[in-house]
Amino acid sequence: MRTILRRPDFRLLFGGLLASMTAESILLLALAIWVKDLTGSNGLAGATIFAVIAPMTLAPLVGWVVDRYPRRPFFVAANVLTAALLAPLFTVRDAGDVWVVYLVAALYGLSSITLGAALSGLIREMVPVELLADANGVLQTVRQGIRLVGPLVGAALYAALGGWALAGIGMVGFLTAAAVVTALPTPQQLPPAVRLRWPAELGAGLRHLAGEPALRRALLGYGLGSLVMGFSESLIFAYVDQGLNRDAAFVGVLVTVQGVGGLLGGLCSPTLVRRLGEVGTLAAGVAFFSPAALALAFPDLRLGFAAVLLAGVSLPLTMVGLHTLIQRRTPPSLVGRVAAATQAVVSGPQAVSIGAGALLVGFLDYRLLFALVGVATLAAGSYLWRGRHLSAPAGARPPTPPTRPTLPAPRRPAEDADRQGLPTPRRPAEDADRQGPSAPTDRGHPFPNTTSGRPGWGGRSSRMNR
Repeated sequence: MRTILRRPDFRLLFGGLLASMTAESILLLALAIWVKDLTGSNGLAGATIFAVIAPMTLAPLVGWVVDRYPRRPFFVAANVLTAALLAPLFTVRDAGDVWVVYLVAALYGLSSITLGAALSGLIREMVPVELLADANGVLQTVRQGIRLVGPLVGAALYAALGGWALAGIGMVGFLTAAAVVTALPTPQQLPPAVRLRWPAELGAGLRHLAGEPALRRALLGYGLGSLVMGFSESLIFAYVDQGLNRDAAFVGVLVTVQGVGGLLGGLCSPTLVRRLGEVGTLAAGVAFFSPAALALAFPDLRLGFAAVLLAGVSLPLTMVGLHTLIQRRTPPSLVGRVAAATQAVVSGPQAVSIGAGALLVGFLDYRLLFALVGVATLAAGSYLWRGRHLSAPAGARPPTPPTRPTLPAPRRPAEDADRQGLPTPRRPAEDADRQGPSAPTDRGHPFPNTTSGRPGWGGRSSRMNR
């Protein structure tokens, strides 16, 4: 990671993203808390999160828009617009204004997809291919660290200053990101002109995901794991309540330990990508969730700490492996659409999984469900591991075999003249030969006056080419 941080352009991008990721982290939970305070309804508060996720259905359209413009100016404009869309929050006064919070949450979710797709394209454009894993690893490490404290800081700021002040802080974060990224020395290159009709362009990202073997296996395997990994969002509360006999607030302690695991996973992910390849790293991330889930089926606190730590490690491994694979296996002009389509494909199973987990935990023992999660993620990780050859690590790629040098065959002046498009001068002896009885045998031969069909003097050319 030190190598990527030595690049001045990436340090600038890193500084801007640090500001925007902080703003994003403190806002998400605070919006739900705000709705809870205004209405007193847990269901309406939860609907805020749904409003953020719902725009994922527009991901193909968002990716198409992202790919039509230069990366850096578009990323700057998206941050400015994200700051502007927070302004309506200053009009919220009472429960009658909850619709404003929902509207901002939905637009905020749309901007999150846009910023993610634009960021993938920007990183692909400014970072060398061999450093993509390091760049993604650094960003995932910072993201996990911010998630460790961001929601708590956001809740504390909301309690101390109120929702208006929090909206102002969020606007400052996104505007800071826009100002910093403006200073990037990245060349502004327009993507290739669109040649297909817009319906075909909208589906180009999904077609690329389906047609590229490594990406197809990565999404199928990760999607299978995501169908059950979301169960843990509800099961962890049952584990704390029924298993450990502790208050629900203890979940915060486990989330903190999970965040520490996320930091460790982010630091290790570039090394794993270099040793295992992108699909292999993704397989390791999904498979690590299996022993974590199986351990949580046993209500032991020490085992629980180890389990959530391992679950934290798994998340950045999956993200770094998947994002690096997308950036390496996708043409630059398609990165926005492919990244946005990936968000949609992955978020769908996750949303279904979270809802199914909340429903099933009311009917089935949480230990049985954790065991199901462990078995399913092990199967998904095994499926991905069997396809790790589709993205072999850099050290395992066979080197290009050296070519055996050969001596060039000597050419006559007549042949040099032919190469320049000039008429071939004939020697008198050749004219005399063509008038003899053997002339028809050489007529039309590609290399006259040779016995082997190769340029040279008689039959010696084959020896010279050895």
